[in-house]
Amino acid sequence: MTFKTDFLWGGATAANQLEGAYDIDGKGLSVADAMPGGKKRLAILASPEFDWTIDTEHFTYPNHDGIDHYHHFKEDIALFAEMGFKAYRFSVAWSRIFPMGDETTPNEKGLLFYDQLIDECLKYGIEPVVTISHYEMPLNLAKTYGGWKNRELIEFYVRFAKVLLERYQDKVKYWMTFNEINSATFFSGLSQGLVPSNGEDDKTNVFKAWHNQFVASAQAVKFGHDLNKSLQIGCMSIYSTTYSFDANPVNQLATQESIQEFNYFCNDVQVRGAYPAFTNRLHRKHGVNADALEISEEDLKIIKEGTVDYIGFSYYMSTVESKTGEGVQASGNMVLGGVKNPFLKESEWGWAVDPDGLRYALNDLYGRYQVPLFIVENGLGAIDKVEEDGTIQDDYRIDYLKKHIQSMNEAVEDGVDLMGYTPWGCIDLVSASTGEMSKRYGFIYVDLDDEGKGTKKRSKKKSFDWYKEVIASNAGLMSNI
Repeated sequence: MTFKTDFLWGGATAANQLEGAYDIDGKGLSVADAMPGGKKRLAILASPEFDWTIDTEHFTYPNHDGIDHYHHFKEDIALFAEMGFKAYRFSVAWSRIFPMGDETTPNEKGLLFYDQLIDECLKYGIEPVVTISHYEMPLNLAKTYGGWKNRELIEFYVRFAKVLLERYQDKVKYWMTFNEINSATFFSGLSQGLVPSNGEDDKTNVFKAWHNQFVASAQAVKFGHDLNKSLQIGCMSIYSTTYSFDANPVNQLATQESIQEFNYFCNDVQVRGAYPAFTNRLHRKHGVNADALEISEEDLKIIKEGTVDYIGFSYYMSTVESKTGEGVQASGNMVLGGVKNPFLKESEWGWAVDPDGLRYALNDLYGRYQVPLFIVENGLGAIDKVEEDGTIQDDYRIDYLKKHIQSMNEAVEDGVDLMGYTPWGCIDLVSASTGEMSKRYGFIYVDLDDEGKGTKKRSKKKSFDWYKEVIASNAGLMSNI
C-alpha cells in the first residue's frame, strides 16, 4: 500500500445523529429535531403538508436522543483512540451554539461541550475534523426565515462560523463548511431548510439557497485563512459515480448532464471560485428564474476570493442513468435514483456496492480540480446480529471496506493526492435517510433499537480489531487482514 505516512485514518459522525441531548444546556431545536423516524421520513418531509412541526403524538423522533454521545463522548473517543484513529470528523450542532440561529451572542454552555470534545480528541493525538454545518440548521431559521433562500442566513452562518474558527483555530486544523451541499439537487429540506410551501418547492429557491450558501462558505473560508494561514478549510459533497445504461448517445449525454449537475456544479463554485459554463443550461432545464437569484458582482468577487483548500466527499454507491427508460428502476435509494446495475451486488437497503466506482471518483475529482481529496464518508449500512456470546461477526462490513480501501490505493497509485479516510458512522448512530438504528455502519455497536430502546451499551464488532490493524499498518497488512 502507498498511503502517506501522515494519512488521516479515522471515522465520521454528525452531531444531529449521535449527540442526543436535544434540549439540554440551552440547545435550541434544529431541523433534524423535526424529522420523524422511519423509512418514510424523507417522503414526509417532502409532502406539501409538512411544516416543521414536531408531532410526538403520531411520530417518534430518534434524533432527539441519538446514542447520547453528549454524555458518553469520553467513552466513545477512548474507543476511537483504541482503534488508533488519527482523525475524527464530527460536526457542531448550530442550534447548540445559537439556539434560534439569529442571536448575536453564542450559548457558552454549548461551546463548553465542544471545548471538552476537542480536548478529549487531542488528549489521544486525534486530529479533530470539524464540519461547521451538517443537516442541523436551527429550526427557527427554517420556519421564520424560510431557510437558505433567505439572504439573511449568510450573516447568521458567518457569525456562527467565526465563533468556531476564532475559538478553535489553535486546536482544529481541518474544517468543512457545509455537509453534502449538493444533496439539495434531489431534496432541499435537510441541507437548505426548504420544504414545500403551498405545494411549491421550485428549483429557483434551491439555486437561490445554493448561491447564499456559496457566499456564506466563501466568507467563512476567507475569514479562516485571514485568521490563521495554517487552517485547511474544505467543501464537502456527495459523489455519485454515474454510468450510462448503454452506448446510446441519448443516454451518454444524459449521463454527462447528470455528472455535471450533481458532481461538478457545487464543487466548481467552491473550488474554482466561479459558476461553471453549463450553469445557464441547468437554469433552463429546471425553469429557474435567474433574475430572482440576486447574484451580485460583489457576491461573485467574494466567491472568487473564498475558494477551499481541499474537497471532502462522501461515496457510498454508483448509479446508472437511463434517459431512454430502459432498465429496472433502482428502489433502494430515495435520493440518487437511477436504474439497477446488473453487474453489481446491493446492500440490504438496495445501495449498489461498487469499490471500483470509488477509484473512478477519486481520479475524476483530482483530474478536474487538482486539489487534495479527503474521503470523509464511506461505509456499509447493514443489520448486525449480536451472537449469544455477545460478538458481532460483521465480515460483510470488513469485505466492503477492504475493497474500497484497495480502490483508494489504486487511485493513489494513479497519482491522486488523497489526505485521509474517515468511514461513516464509526460508531452506530441514527440513519439520516431513514431515522433507523437498525441500519448500522459502525465498528462499535450501540445497544439501541429503532424506537430508541436499549441500554446504550457500547461493544466492539469484529471490524473494530480489523480496522485497528489497518490503521496500525497504514493498510500495509491488508492482504493478511
